[in-house]
Amino acid sequence: MSEQQNGVRSTNKKPQRARQRGGGPASQMMPGEKAKNFGPTMKKLMHYLAKYKISIIVVFVFAIASTIFTIIAPTILGNATDEIVKGFMSPQGINWDTLDKILIFLTVIYGLSFLFSFVQGWIMSKVAQQVTYEMREQISSKIDRLPLKYFDGRTHGETQSRVINDIETINQTLNQSLTQTITSAATILGVLIMMIRISLVMTIVALIVLPLSAIVIKLVVNRSQGQFKDQQNFLSDVNGHVEEMYTGHMIVKAFNREDESLETFDEINEKLCNAAFKSQFYSGFMMPSTQFIGNVGYVAVCVLGGYLAINGKVSIGDIQAFITYVRSFNQPVQQVANVMNLLQSTAAAAERVFDFIEEDEEDDAYGTTEETKVHVDMAHHHGEVSFKDVKFGYEKDEPIIKDFSYVAKPGSQVAIVGPTGAGKTTIVKLLMRYYELDGGDIWVDDHDITDYSRSELRSLFGMVLQDTWLFNGTIRDNIRYGKMDATDEEIENAAKAAHIHHFIMTQPNGYDMEINEEATNISQGQKQLLTIARAMLANRPILILDEATSSVDTRTEKLIQSAMTKLMYGRTSFVIAHRLSTIKEADWILVMNHGDIIEQGTHEDLLAQNGFYANLYNSQFAELAG
Repeated sequence: MSEQQNGVRSTNKKPQRARQRGGGPASQMMPGEKAKNFGPTMKKLMHYLAKYKISIIVVFVFAIASTIFTIIAPTILGNATDEIVKGFMSPQGINWDTLDKILIFLTVIYGLSFLFSFVQGWIMSKVAQQVTYEMREQISSKIDRLPLKYFDGRTHGETQSRVINDIETINQTLNQSLTQTITSAATILGVLIMMIRISLVMTIVALIVLPLSAIVIKLVVNRSQGQFKDQQNFLSDVNGHVEEMYTGHMIVKAFNREDESLETFDEINEKLCNAAFKSQFYSGFMMPSTQFIGNVGYVAVCVLGGYLAINGKVSIGDIQAFITYVRSFNQPVQQVANVMNLLQSTAAAAERVFDFIEEDEEDDAYGTTEETKVHVDMAHHHGEVSFKDVKFGYEKDEPIIKDFSYVAKPGSQVAIVGPTGAGKTTIVKLLMRYYELDGGDIWVDDHDITDYSRSELRSLFGMVLQDTWLFNGTIRDNIRYGKMDATDEEIENAAKAAHIHHFIMTQPNGYDMEINEEATNISQGQKQLLTIARAMLANRPILILDEATSSVDTRTEKLIQSAMTKLMYGRTSFVIAHRLSTIKEADWILVMNHGDIIEQGTHEDLLAQNGFYANLYNSQFAELAG
């Protein structure tokens, strides 16, 4: 059973080949692709910015003000040049008072431009971080509300990609590209006005190169877009492979598969290298191409400007200012082109994030009306569980549970056995409403499980699974996870009951010993004992034990069985077992195969029937004897 739905993760991950991105529409969109719905996606993104509209208005005003000061500066510098030229050509020489005033004014202009630019950048950075913080928080919260079936169809990397890569793309765009778009647009308009003010003819000549630059940019973008898409896809494959090999490195080494792993990595890495080279080559070709076209424009402007200066139409300072404006004009044009390209990637990333946030949730609402809803009261729950004609399949046309009916009496120990794929764990998933039934009903005491909210229903169950999960923290905190308000005394009592107290006290820091991220500083058996202590501390009326003693030695297993007997006393327990010797004392055994109960009874009754269960038991006994 997956524990991820309860906000947990398994430390016993098995390496698997990264699945192709086919988990759904959202998972098929990779950063670098074009968004399917650019307009609606950007509108949703703007909705996140709406609450910061005052800050964004200030950013707009400051960005435009900074740009205006930058635009004015070349004209003032041109005036200083004209003053110097006039001084050299005049017998009185340079008028230093006038020149000093111009230069001081120019310095003030540059200073104000810097100040406004700095302030708007600081404000926009704060807004960008707040927006991405909100998105990360929503995704983190969303993970806990998604149904188990969502994660069954997707890799961990696909979800991580939204939290890390996609949101970081949005962050960079908000932090840089938004203000860059404002300043670039203002610069283009302002510079164009100043150029026309100096000389309309020179402006026309300078603008002739723009269509050529636009054609080159379009050609390059069209060629590079597909390569960037491939680059992101292969990068995802590399990340997935590295994650698998890292989490499963012990298995890789155990089966001597290092060479195969390296070959797979080299194959994917080579594809990534080729795609990255092509994308960067095409992208890098854009700048020198546009610069070459721009330089041709500069030559034409200089020749025309010299001709006009000789004829007295413009001054030398005007030519200097105009050339500065031409250079200032080409740069924001290129920036706008780059931003337009980046916005496609941003829209694609945002679309992936929004698709994830808008996924259908495992809502915590009651399945019935307000009048019939039920709240959990532990004092009135005895633990009777009834399955009535239950039908279920992960795929509609492939039923796993066909017609399951059984009543577990309060306080009884019910073992569920059968071969792999028989539907044992699926029964538990349905009981806890990780999945909804296709037919039939499940009742806890006198109420249908849909009368409870999911969270209240699950508060009735304690669980110990074969795949243990411990988080990076102290032993005390890991046990306390079963009951967050437990006292230290209650935690120690639970540890003693699980026969793990002695081990804990032999550690340097006792209950304050830190368990590392992958829980590799304690043994598998000790992990299992700690999860058992956690379940004991939770003290729920119904227990689910999924092969809870499979990872411990025989001596420890006997201790755990003794502790489990005390734990299960007075509680309804469902024990999923593969080792049939552990469930001899069960009050009732359900033998499942292909989703149906094919046999049921006590251990002795089932052996006497000499049927499916007897064959399973005898085969295991023969293996042990051998």
